[in-house]
Amino acid sequence: MHPSLNIAIRAARSAGKLLLRYSDRIDQIKFEAKGRNDFVSDVDRAAEAAIIQELSRRFPSHAILAEESGSQGSGDSLWIIDPLDGTTNYLHGFPQFSVSIALQYKGQLECGVVYDPLREEMFTAARGQGAQLNDRKLRVANRPTLEGALIGTGFPFRDQRHIDAYLGMFKAMTLATAGLRRPGSAALDLAYVAAGRTDGFWELGLSQWDCAAGALLIKEAGGTVTDLSGGDRFLQTGNLVAGNIKIHAAMLELLQPFRTEKLQA
Repeated sequence: MHPSLNIAIRAARSAGKLLLRYSDRIDQIKFEAKGRNDFVSDVDRAAEAAIIQELSRRFPSHAILAEESGSQGSGDSLWIIDPLDGTTNYLHGFPQFSVSIALQYKGQLECGVVYDPLREEMFTAARGQGAQLNDRKLRVANRPTLEGALIGTGFPFRDQRHIDAYLGMFKAMTLATAGLRRPGSAALDLAYVAAGRTDGFWELGLSQWDCAAGALLIKEAGGTVTDLSGGDRFLQTGNLVAGNIKIHAAMLELLQPFRTEKLQA
């Protein structure tokens, strides 16, 4: 096991306990809008603080990029943190949210954790060592074509500049597959691809903390993750396509006609 993975697991569990503690008194949680359809709550901040405390105690020289507190420190090792992926779900009592933590070293993802505290599912991955769910090895689904496939996605809810292109993608994918699912936590959506629960996933406008850990899970489970052009800049562009090698290729081909001039990656 990667030497940092146990610490990430411990940090994710600490955050998960906080999320569960407040999940039955949501009406008492204070929250504010960061932007259109984008919220932050006291629980987000408390969970993030718990994660950072755990990581900083063990790795004081590591840099941190967290959704709520931003960048801290500098160096080759960078922790990428989303303390509550699916805040809108959480604030509505909709049972689909997660904690996402990834470690990047010199720009390369080294280990990642996506934790679903409601189901007590801990998805973990370390570069070159595979992906697991609660210590059970994960493998992406082996479906060869989009026919009969179940595909995950996420509607652009913050930045809607590309909504028309996305709706075209949504229609094309709906017609080509058995169905689409949009549960509302990108980190868990990616973990589900790694676990073979869905055959593929795409979304536009993600942040690094939404997808860093999940992308590593898929890669270590034998899948492929790219941007819309088939390149490796999905963390920079926020536009991501994932699946096994055949599903991924079929999705890329289907999505290509909807890439606008401003949506090149």
